[in-house]
Amino acid sequence: MRIAFGTDEETVVTGALVAQLEKMGHEVIWTARGEEWPEVGRGVGEAVANAYADAGIVCCWTGTGVSIAANKVRGVRAALCCDAETARGARRWNDANVCCLSLRLISEEVGREILDVFLSVGPDEGEAPRIGRVEALP
Repeated sequence: MRIAFGTDEETVVTGALVAQLEKMGHEVIWTARGEEWPEVGRGVGEAVANAYADAGIVCCWTGTGVSIAANKVRGVRAALCCDAETARGARRWNDANVCCLSLRLISEEVGREILDVFLSVGPDEGEAPRIGRVEALP
């Protein structure tokens, strides 16, 4: 898969995330690096919404800012994930296509666990009507 990746700050955690993505065989596409969080979130969101990437991973200190910015892009369903079970639910029940991560809260190991789940779990087909209602929102 092609994964859009962006962060407003490069850290040991972001390095571990990129290394994990590459180890999993994904092509990492840097859409924003060191820019402020609104541009980082928008850049990853646009890459996913325009089908330049299959999914997105975006990071900032809390993960909240990039989540808000990414969700402003039509067609993006960005979820702030702080553990693997939240990532599983975001993919399964919400068909999230962008995973937002807090550089303050996650360790390298937790980040790898989140990526493993987020990129391997698919959506529950029974959720399609609800996801469609979200997509129809203005």
